[in-house]
Amino acid sequence: MEAKKPTPPKNYITPEGFAALEEEFQQLRKVERPEVVRTVAWAASNGDRSENGDYIYGKKRLRQIDSRMRFLMKRMDNAEVVDPALQQGLEKVFFGAWVTLYSLQRDSEHRYRIVGQDELAPSKGYISWISPLARAMLGKQIGDVVRVQTPAGEESYEIIDISYRNPD
Repeated sequence: MEAKKPTPPKNYITPEGFAALEEEFQQLRKVERPEVVRTVAWAASNGDRSENGDYIYGKKRLRQIDSRMRFLMKRMDNAEVVDPALQQGLEKVFFGAWVTLYSLQRDSEHRYRIVGQDELAPSKGYISWISPLARAMLGKQIGDVVRVQTPAGEESYEIIDISYRNPD
């Protein structure tokens, strides 16, 4: 009996996130890789490759670029683009939502956007849909309290705003 390959987990992503993956892939394919190929070809034409730094570094960089391109292709192939603008039930927290939380312990507000794993940007408040905080918020609505276990202990937050448009 042949073992079944596990199906990869869903790679939910916003349209902006998918566009960023495509942009990076095209940058590597059309700009960076051809430049490195030219450098490697030039370095190879100079003779002895064993001590040729341009050749050795170029080949290494080429492997890195090819590896990243394969990774990006897999992520895009497994991507399930979810457009927050088409979301139903806008009074609840779902993928793509901007959520403003009020910390009950610290008397402060925090704003997060629930995005795909390839879109993480903590400095912008983008958190993965599989993070403990996002999981605690999913399906909740304004006024609900969510509790999350953090390294400092349990934190409680009240959801005070939900939006599916960038508030900026």
